Order: sequence, then structure tokens, then C-alpha cells
Amino acid sequence: MQNKTKISVALLAASAAFFTSLELHEGFSAKPYKDGGGVVTQGIGSTVKPDGSKIKMTDPPITRKTAQEWAKAHVSKDEIAFRKSLDGVKLSQVEYDVYLDFTYNFGQANWNSSSMLRNLKAGNYKAACDSLLKWKYVAKRDCSIRSNNCYGVWTRQLERYNKCMGVN
Repeated sequence: MQNKTKISVALLAASAAFFTSLELHEGFSAKPYKDGGGVVTQGIGSTVKPDGSKIKMTDPPITRKTAQEWAKAHVSKDEIAFRKSLDGVKLSQVEYDVYLDFTYNFGQANWNSSSMLRNLKAGNYKAACDSLLKWKYVAKRDCSIRSNNCYGVWTRQLERYNKCMGVN
């Protein structure tokens, strides 16, 4: 049974389950590569190093431990802006992790302008969950279509949606 209790976002932080899920979905790559959107990525979905510099294709390989440290540093930094965006909103731990994962994947700017955030601020929790399903495009490709070679983006959105609806 998932905990549906909604509490102040100020009291929440990314859970251990969040980081386990993040690594499961992002995967690990010791070497830099271009993601589905053509962005140079390394480790566990990192596009920048902890010092803020962009990852380059010429960067040396990293260990899984380094990748985990980079992901934690990235999330810790991003969580500050994420929490501020949710001022006054109460969420369950599951919702917090779902929307933080979305923000890690799609970026703070997309989160800030999303109908998810608008719906949460209006107290429309189910509508916020529904809004997750709007985010199915990468580089103008509809990822809900298997042949577009980005289906993992869509399955991750479906998983986020199901977790979100499961607590609402």
C-alpha cells in the first residue's frame, strides 16, 4: 500500500527509491554518448558535471560510483528550485519523487511552465497526473509510437502516471 499522505514539500526530499528508479530508467554509461534528443550525456543521465560544465564527447569514462555522485549532486542542486516552484503545495512522497523525476528528465524550465505544476497549485491532483501524458515527445518525435525509437520515454511517462494515480 503506497502512502497517500500529503505533506509540505519543505519536509520532503528525493527518496532512496527515487535514486534506484532513476538509475534503472536512465541506465549507466561510463562513456559520453548522445541521448535520444542529441544531448551529450554520461553516467546516469547527466548532461552536466557537478561544477556545471557540460559533458563533452571527448570526456574520459567515469565509474558507476562517480555517476551516482554526479546524479545526487545534480538532484540536490535542482531540488532547491523544484521545491520553490511548489511553494504551498502538499504532496505525498510518491508524487514528490514522480515530479522530481520528470524535472530531472525534462528540465526545470519545462516543469515551471507545465500544466502539471499549474494543476498542483490549483489543487487538481488527478489533472496534474493526467498532464504527465502530454510529455511524450523527444526531438519532435512522438515516443508513444514504438517505431520512433524513443519508446522508453513514453513507458517512463506511463510509469510516472500510474504511480501518480495510485496515490490520488
